[in-house]
Amino acid sequence: MLEELTITSCKKENIKTIVDGINTYNLHKVPALAELWTPLEFVAIDKNGTEVGGVLSGIGYWNGLEIKILWVKENFRNKGLGTRLLRHVESIAKNKGATISILDTFDFQAENFYVKNGYIEIGKIDNFPEGHKRIYFSKRLDDIE
Repeated sequence: MLEELTITSCKKENIKTIVDGINTYNLHKVPALAELWTPLEFVAIDKNGTEVGGVLSGIGYWNGLEIKILWVKENFRNKGLGTRLLRHVESIAKNKGATISILDTFDFQAENFYVKNGYIEIGKIDNFPEGHKRIYFSKRLDDIE
């Protein structure tokens, strides 16, 4: 049976089948509490119209805020913009029913930033990339205002 299968590159229609397949399986095991994916994506723009930061995230079907990317332009770092973006998306997510926030970062990126903003390390991969670590964080949103 397996020897009769081939593995090839995905096309757009294949991706939909894969996503639908895992969603069907997951939702059969644990019912959804929210829409399958509610995007929460925001950009910070300076007075000249230049993008200086942003957050790409969303709420999954079990009411978890998943932060994929939070970026602040270098000359705007350590001035509160990252915290402002983070609080903005956390607040909106909480108002939409999210109860937890999850994300990952690297030790050379924003480890201390997330700790300072109430995130708790829940796991890490040492030496990935070589000489560094990837850190996974979570934060309960019940406690934020």
